[in-house]
Amino acid sequence: MSKSVQELYGSLVFNDKIMRAKLPKDIYKALRKTITQNTHLEIDVANAVAVAMKEWAVENGATHFTHWFQPMTGFTAEKHDSFITPVGDGEIIMEFSGKELVKGEPDASSFPSGGLRATCEARGYTAWDPTSPAFIKDGTLCIPTAFCSYSGEALDKKTPLLRSMEALSKEAVKVLHLLGMEDVKQVITTVGPEQEYFLLDKEDYKKRRDLIFTGRTLLGAMPPKGQEMEDHYFGMLRSRVADYMHDLDEELWKLGIPAKTKHNEVAPCQHELAPVFDTTNVAVDHNQLTMEVMKKVADKHGFVCLLHEKPFDGINGSGKHNNWSMSTDTGKNLLDPGRKPVDNIPFMVSLIAVIAAVDEYADLMRFSVATAGNDHRLGANEAPPAIISIFLGDELTAVLKAVEEGSFIGKQKRVSMDTGAIVLPHFYKDTTDRNRTSPFAFTGNKFEFRSLGSSLSVSGPNVVLNTAVAEELSKIYEILKDVKPEDMEDAVHELLKDYIVKHKRVIFNGNGYSDEWVEEAEARGLYNYKSTPDVLPVLIENKNVELFTKHGIFTESELDSRYEIHLENYCKTIHIEAKTMEDMLCHQFMPALAAAIDQSVSLALKKKQLCESITSKTEQKVIEKLSQAYDAIYDLTEALQADIAKAEEIEDFLACAKFYHDTILDDMAKVREVADGVEGMIPEELLPYPTYAQMLFYV
Repeated sequence: MSKSVQELYGSLVFNDKIMRAKLPKDIYKALRKTITQNTHLEIDVANAVAVAMKEWAVENGATHFTHWFQPMTGFTAEKHDSFITPVGDGEIIMEFSGKELVKGEPDASSFPSGGLRATCEARGYTAWDPTSPAFIKDGTLCIPTAFCSYSGEALDKKTPLLRSMEALSKEAVKVLHLLGMEDVKQVITTVGPEQEYFLLDKEDYKKRRDLIFTGRTLLGAMPPKGQEMEDHYFGMLRSRVADYMHDLDEELWKLGIPAKTKHNEVAPCQHELAPVFDTTNVAVDHNQLTMEVMKKVADKHGFVCLLHEKPFDGINGSGKHNNWSMSTDTGKNLLDPGRKPVDNIPFMVSLIAVIAAVDEYADLMRFSVATAGNDHRLGANEAPPAIISIFLGDELTAVLKAVEEGSFIGKQKRVSMDTGAIVLPHFYKDTTDRNRTSPFAFTGNKFEFRSLGSSLSVSGPNVVLNTAVAEELSKIYEILKDVKPEDMEDAVHELLKDYIVKHKRVIFNGNGYSDEWVEEAEARGLYNYKSTPDVLPVLIENKNVELFTKHGIFTESELDSRYEIHLENYCKTIHIEAKTMEDMLCHQFMPALAAAIDQSVSLALKKKQLCESITSKTEQKVIEKLSQAYDAIYDLTEALQADIAKAEEIEDFLACAKFYHDTILDDMAKVREVADGVEGMIPEELLPYPTYAQMLFYV
């Protein structure tokens, strides 16, 4: 690395430092006001910013610009335009106007819209989001934008997120003013999304149709060794992987993405990257960029980066931990207990608002992480259960209990850890343990939402979380708004007591993997949506429609469209997986199995030819077992094909999704059980694709 980290970091970002240097003072102040106070941006300001942005981009090698947006595909989208403008005589100038900066016009009908845009209603708009800085990627100036239809409906993941951030800020500020924090003008939610992923050799990947088409292996037996030795987690980085991670850090730093932590994860070939937290909007943009850059850098190193939640059956899948908090514009983290949690009223009110939000809208929390891929993880003893609960730890739970009972609990003393070795320094233990089985855990000054799948945009879960907390803060404001200042402390105490009694059912500090917890959760009245088709309908239930429409996050038509998109996407995902399995069975696995049978028959005949007295009992057993498997797979494949045809005829999306889940996935599991059971009897040279052992342990 020729440049220092300080020189490298943010070198491809039109950040505050660049804006201060490039923009006139009055323009800079106007832009900062728009960014920090959500005020309207005037066209003269946009024109000045566009000129400065173009000059900076050209200086850094950019020739094109694009409105970079996040449609409902879950990925990002971009249409590139050059800066050039012909001026006659074969010459050009490089131009970029405020109008081009502020607005673009992609074809809205070509992206998922859930019926909001038909082919004959193609016009859509992208609108500049000045709160997320522009950046240069592959010689193109990328301008983060929102995406909406001609009639104004949100067609993307950014617009609802911005709305939810504004809603939470509005309600939080009102409550904080009642609590005496009148200098607070804005509350900002922050997120730090940890990202898990697999690295696979590119040549192995190319031979696996299932990985290419679906992102996960649909066939494949476990090797003799998996992750049971627990030797990969935090293990020494292999040279190829270390080189990849080094280059990945550099590319992310150039884009202003604060990549901080990197290590091996539990499963073979699995790794994790964690950034420093940022405002939620920027963090979501950064995570989308991170996933894209991971794949590009992997390709340069002869790898493929797999972001599917469950690429390999039998070993851990990949998730994405969403570390969420709230901070004021005066610099106070509202989820930081401080030195005396029991006396910290803003903290306690914020905490109870989050607890109530998760309890009241646990169904939406589960909805926000529901995908076909994530269904393979949740509740699978490697990720949090599908039941949404909150882990607080012993100290905070004791504080809440004391408030509920009307007693006082003093500050617990910090406990010094004595490791028993004189040479090692003493240190203080944290006041809470870490509970990896909890889907929503308090981790000191933030909550960690651990149920997200690795490929998921973190926008959706944060939209739900922000909106639900905004609603609870709104209710708290209504309860406290008429209380006199001298009576506020007592009123808050009563409010906290009432809320704890009402919502403590969602607090669980135990083992979320246990069968006992499933029974206890049911007794508590907690939701347990085990699959995506089960939970998707909650989006359009009355209480949830009222939540989103009240705070201006979604209109009813926007909610209906997203419901349809989620259902359709689930059906398409399983359909592609089923068709891919059918293709692999017919054109790869079955021919390899037939070849193995032929090989065993040939060996038996050769032995017979050598000597009439030599029996072929071994070969006969092998032939019989392979032949039985061949017949079974043939019959099961026919059943799968027939059910796929049935699914294609179902017009109702919810009925179709349930059929795919209940029938097609069951068909696929039955085929796989037989195929994986006999895979070890097929010589590797006959299999047209690499086995688990070859993929997971040869990197």
